[in-house]
Amino acid sequence: MKSLLRRLLPAPPALSPEDAAGLLADLPWLSRLDDARRERLFALTARFLARKAITPVHGLVLSPVHKRRLAALACLPLLEFGEEGLRGWSEVIVYPGAFRVHRRHHDEDTGVVAEWEDELAGEAWDQGPLVLSWDDIEADLAEPEAGFQLVVHEMAHKLDALDGAMDGTPPLPAAWQREWARDFQAAYEAFCARVDAGEDTPIDPYAAEAPEEFFAVTSEYHFSAPALLAAEMPAVAAHLHRFYGRSPIPAA
Repeated sequence: MKSLLRRLLPAPPALSPEDAAGLLADLPWLSRLDDARRERLFALTARFLARKAITPVHGLVLSPVHKRRLAALACLPLLEFGEEGLRGWSEVIVYPGAFRVHRRHHDEDTGVVAEWEDELAGEAWDQGPLVLSWDDIEADLAEPEAGFQLVVHEMAHKLDALDGAMDGTPPLPAAWQREWARDFQAAYEAFCARVDAGEDTPIDPYAAEAPEEFFAVTSEYHFSAPALLAAEMPAVAAHLHRFYGRSPIPAA
């Protein structure tokens, strides 16, 4: 019966050899992945393209080549975690550049309602779409070792939210989760102290905004400047290496 069901189920989507070769030509640093992880990335990329609607807005036009690049970047953080990281959402909305969002916060203690406008390069909605700026994606691709990787940042938020709490800790086995929480909290508090003291930190100070931003920003560094991350925050770098696997960017 299982054999019959396997024959009846549609084959999982796959990139054609031409599309895979084109992706490597567009993102040559992917060739640093070992063969098994590179093939895993191609398979995840194909599934991403099959399952997620990529919707350009405000006049932006994205070719199939552009969409493959975006999908591959989104799947980099899933090489060890797997396609479970795609669960719970169905769309990527892509703006030509930074976009504005209206914020509203009601303080329950004081009753005060604050409203403001934010200009963002990306956002990950809980159980909703991934929202990205194409200009920022292209800037990251132009300098893949500069410490910035917008798509990875927002995918880290998606992974973080899978356990029901956006708190800087993705779903992990219990023992590892305790070690992660201990080491990330210590590193986060030390980093916040440096930022609060006005120190010019090698890691983007946006990481001090909240524990979930600390996880997302350090995830960017894992995939774009792993040597810098290891020098600045060795315990965090070790956890991210275990969680994401070896970065395709050289660590030294």
